[in-house]
Amino acid sequence: QVQLVEYGGGLVQAGDSLRLSCAASGRTFSTFVMGWFRQAPGKEREFVAAISTSGRFTEYADSVKGRCTISRDNAKNTVYLLMSSLKPEDTAVYSCAADIRPPRLVLRRANEYRNWGQGTQVTVSS
Repeated sequence: QVQLVEYGGGLVQAGDSLRLSCAASGRTFSTFVMGWFRQAPGKEREFVAAISTSGRFTEYADSVKGRCTISRDNAKNTVYLLMSSLKPEDTAVYSCAADIRPPRLVLRRANEYRNWGQGTQVTVSS
């Protein structure tokens, strides 16, 4: 098990940048594949980005590719999501997720993750 807490959400304007953080505790962070997902009101949860245990491999949803960067600092037990050129349609609750997997693996599906944070609200005004 691992406990996840997200930070950094808030109200921003379109075109702004925002960095979300997800701090993990409980077990060896470097053994966890990490992912970011988001859920807007009335919509299903969707994949945003994911990163392998070492940080070498990453994947992004097409909707955020080129605007988002996922990274991790295993020494600080933290994964980050840097979002730039934010759009109103990026408004959602952003949650991080974690699951133990071998190196090189990156997970895109929510049902592949067994550990979730509570989420942080990101609101982008036009």
